[in-house]
Amino acid sequence: MNLTGKTAIVTGAGRGIGREICLRLSDLGANVVINYAGNDAEAAKTLSLCQNAVTVKADVSDEKECKRIFDVCGEKFGTPDILINNAGITKDNLLMRMNESDFDRVLDVNLKGAFNCVKLASRPMMKAKYGRIVNISSVVALSGNVGQVNYVASKAGLIGLTKASALELAARGITVNAVAPGFIETDMTASLTEEVRAKMASQIPLGYFGEPKDVAETVAFLCSDGARYITGQVISVNGGIYL
Repeated sequence: MNLTGKTAIVTGAGRGIGREICLRLSDLGANVVINYAGNDAEAAKTLSLCQNAVTVKADVSDEKECKRIFDVCGEKFGTPDILINNAGITKDNLLMRMNESDFDRVLDVNLKGAFNCVKLASRPMMKAKYGRIVNISSVVALSGNVGQVNYVASKAGLIGLTKASALELAARGITVNAVAPGFIETDMTASLTEEVRAKMASQIPLGYFGEPKDVAETVAFLCSDGARYITGQVISVNGGIYL
């Protein structure tokens, strides 16, 4: 795989899966725009690990802030060839206890944020007759999960956004796919007790948690010429926990 000369925007890229995606795309030669929402120190670390890169602090749920990401991309590298919608948050609670603001906020960031970015990316990509868009969904979008109706709804919505966008943009040489990770070693899973981790791992056919690099490799493939005939698909990276 070779992405030399390509420019990628990666949202939610300060750490975890987003960071690993930035590093992999950078390793393959791409210029990378690292979007993040809050943690300056973590974003700076991601930047230090990449080669041709720039950071943009912005909330993707806000269309004006989202536009600034693309403006910085244009000023620094030119129009984007690749868009990775990875920005996401959780505000978990049982359905009966979840308040409206927590439901709305999760959908605003996870789903509306991706919509904002796809909309902004589509025009320059259509003009160039080339583009690679990858939306990071989740295994729970396919299986459901207790206490996460907002998160599950947002990630399932991403799959719908992926399929509809793929149909609209295919004629202009733009592919749109989704990746649905399962249990991945991140800051969130690292905070779990060993007992909980062992119980979760026992549910995975492969027997262990994935790593951010497992997701990043799949994303990189979907951005490459090797995946030029793949669009509108959901690729699960979950160790077999949901088939």
